[in-house]
Amino acid sequence: MQRLLVALLAAFDAAIAAAVGLVVLLAPLTLLWTVAFGITADWGALWPLTGTLWEFGHGVPLTITIPDALLVALAIPPAAASFVVSITPLAFLLFTLLFAARSGGRAAKAGAWLLGSLAGATVFTLISVGVALTARLDAAQTPLAPAIILPAAVYLVGVLCGAVRIAWEDGDGGILDRLHDWFDAHEDWAPVPASIVRGAAFTLVGVAGAAALALAVTVLLRGGEVVALFQAARVDALGATVMTLAQLTYLPTMLVWTAAWLAGPGFAVGAGTAVSPAGTQLGVVPGIPVFGLLPENSSIWMLIVVLVPIAAGAFAGWAVRSRLVWEGTPLGMLQRAVIAVGIAAVSAGVGGLAAALANGSMGPGRLGVVGPAVYPFALALGAEVLVGAAILLLSPRNRDELAEERTDRWIAEMTELDPNAVVVAGTASAAPFPDVSAADDTAPLDDVRGFLAPPRDPAQPRD
Repeated sequence: MQRLLVALLAAFDAAIAAAVGLVVLLAPLTLLWTVAFGITADWGALWPLTGTLWEFGHGVPLTITIPDALLVALAIPPAAASFVVSITPLAFLLFTLLFAARSGGRAAKAGAWLLGSLAGATVFTLISVGVALTARLDAAQTPLAPAIILPAAVYLVGVLCGAVRIAWEDGDGGILDRLHDWFDAHEDWAPVPASIVRGAAFTLVGVAGAAALALAVTVLLRGGEVVALFQAARVDALGATVMTLAQLTYLPTMLVWTAAWLAGPGFAVGAGTAVSPAGTQLGVVPGIPVFGLLPENSSIWMLIVVLVPIAAGAFAGWAVRSRLVWEGTPLGMLQRAVIAVGIAAVSAGVGGLAAALANGSMGPGRLGVVGPAVYPFALALGAEVLVGAAILLLSPRNRDELAEERTDRWIAEMTELDPNAVVVAGTASAAPFPDVSAADDTAPLDDVRGFLAPPRDPAQPRD
């Protein structure tokens, strides 16, 4: 009965995650639709638009087709009548990922992480099928297979990550426990997997925080250009609201672009363009207000920003090493080298995946190449993190670490020789302390007065 309840709750979580994501889109679209077209407007296109945008937010590319009448009215070349938009607004994807991880963690705490994960992923897949089959637009089409697979894959990855993290720590009585026992049997390698994951988490949080800070500083310095582009667009309040909300959904995507800039490779805003610390080469860019944040030029001295990922890796190495010393498990050089390489590899993999979602096409012609290149960004980030982590993890141990290790080893040896031994302030005693809790408060003190110094006559001079 408990496993069935866990499956039902996980399925309910998946339904709630999908419903919230759709409502977050449907509510403002309904308001904007009412303001723009009135209450008597045709509501038939509202649900297809909501479902299409929901799929787009989970990585499904859109094929935009401009009607012939609009081509003539706006004097758009026929070659630009159809194009693909594939740069994902990562805000929706991150919401689904985090919600799924929370659901997976609850299923793991209930003792049925695999069943809960499969139940939640199955329900989310069914919802994706329903949305893909019912939300179809002629002007913005999504391929059917990715529209079903990609949202379900995002939820599955999130729920598995959350479930495995809890089950690895608390145990699951199954495959994870057997894997955990295998690592525990190899004592020198037991802390390695957890240290790699922990170090990669520190690194990614550090790089993301630095990217957010850099983006905030850029907004402060170049906010005037953004306002000027808003004014040049000559849109009314409704149009400005739509543009602002759309750009906010791309905030995590812009953080990935900023992280690629900090790592060195930078990103492109069209074919033949480059925005990196080594230099900025831009042609004509779209008049989207957020593109006002792009730097007009840069100095070669800006390459100093590549120290940010190195510092993030060094912080991760310090955090992992400090925890190992605190837990009394200082590892050998080989294990620490594997941890450093693992932190760099996981960080590079996550960075490459984020770059794959944050790049692609955003329009016809030269706008088919926008965003960071996946492999250069992943390789640069991994190499820089490896340098920082290796500095802290592979450096010789200091005297405090060695002294603490010798003290722990000596205490363990004394405990093996005499389990009743008591170690206090670096000294060992073969006899345990007396149990004073059961002592009689009225017992005479004659037996302890022999340990006291005899009273001294105040009139007697000191020696």
